[in-house]
Amino acid sequence: MSFTTLALRPRLLDAVSEMGYTRPTQIQREAIPYILDGRDVVGCAQTGTGKTAAFILPTLHHIKPGSGLKALVVTPTRELAQQIGDVAREAARFSRHRVAEVYGGVGYEPQLKKLRRGVDIVIATPGRLLDIHERGEIDLSGVEVLVLDEADRMLDMGFLPDVRRIIRLLPERRQNLLFSATMSSGVLSVVRSTLNDPVHIETTPSVQPVDGVEQVVYPVSSRQKSDLLVNLLEEQHLERVLVFTRTKHRADRVFRVLSRAGISSSSIHGGRTQAQRQKALDSFKAGHTRVLVATDVVARGIDVYDISHVINYDVPNTPEDYVHRIGRTARAGATGSAITFLAAEETVALHDIERRLGQRIECRDHDGFDYSADRIVPMADRNVSTKPRALYSGGVMRGRARSRRGRSGRGTIGARK
Repeated sequence: MSFTTLALRPRLLDAVSEMGYTRPTQIQREAIPYILDGRDVVGCAQTGTGKTAAFILPTLHHIKPGSGLKALVVTPTRELAQQIGDVAREAARFSRHRVAEVYGGVGYEPQLKKLRRGVDIVIATPGRLLDIHERGEIDLSGVEVLVLDEADRMLDMGFLPDVRRIIRLLPERRQNLLFSATMSSGVLSVVRSTLNDPVHIETTPSVQPVDGVEQVVYPVSSRQKSDLLVNLLEEQHLERVLVFTRTKHRADRVFRVLSRAGISSSSIHGGRTQAQRQKALDSFKAGHTRVLVATDVVARGIDVYDISHVINYDVPNTPEDYVHRIGRTARAGATGSAITFLAAEETVALHDIERRLGQRIECRDHDGFDYSADRIVPMADRNVSTKPRALYSGGVMRGRARSRRGRSGRGTIGARK
């Protein structure tokens, strides 16, 4: 299938062609026709499967340029708002739709100037959008399309009350599009209360790691994780490393350990301001810091293409988070390594990840590191089910369009020429 079969306006097709893409991804093939028909849609798709274009292209198809604010995209972080805004502007290069991002961590005035000049689509984080609305600087009464992107992360970050306030400010008659990597009970409650007879589309029914990632587990006691991390970075001369911790406090602790060891690093988590997070991310992207320490809450805003190693300092809480973390390396056809530090108390979480993946991850020692005698190494012959379970946790959803094919590369609009 090519984009030309999706019945999008010629100017949008011209923009997609200029962006270098001809074939839509799975989420685009399945979601765009329903959105063009005016249906409410729930899409379960991982970041990087092309879901941004899946809602941006048909939304731009629907709204007339210069007619005022007609489409609102709500997303949890500044980084995601910027990424969606970039895609929207590229897609609108010939249709001349006006796009504006609204997010915290920066001054109000530049954003207000854009809004005052007139916009067709706004991409916003919840808090800043409500602040600007309370100032009387944005009129939401004409919104015809609402997109809730990364709905699961918005709930994780405590934005549900703000999202409900935003929804109450919008016209009752509108099209609703909700996209999420997982369908937790919280997300399902938003679906039930907000969407009207939605079509449910799942393009990632099982958890599958991206191709090109070498996965390995290093069993180590909790008290030796920091020493092992420093040893790995120094002995193997790793230069482009993303380290994940379970909490923001542990992220700060790891950052301090690395700083004391003379390893250039920075941290990014929900406890830091947007400006601090952007500064840390920019420094990592530019190569000024070797290591970026992050939590899962902000992970989806980390869009860096040349990360060589992902290190799970803590085993993630869910298999979905594991796949999302390791997908930060081996992007755009490259290869990469994912190393997971495993303490004895995290063995159950590792087994859950392996069951969901349908494979056993190799356990390995780091040569030359003096392990303590009290660490526990998982059994090499442990049994792992080869039948991954579905992502959905809220039961079977009516009207779901399902696809079981593999996922495409991260950060894509479609398949490249």
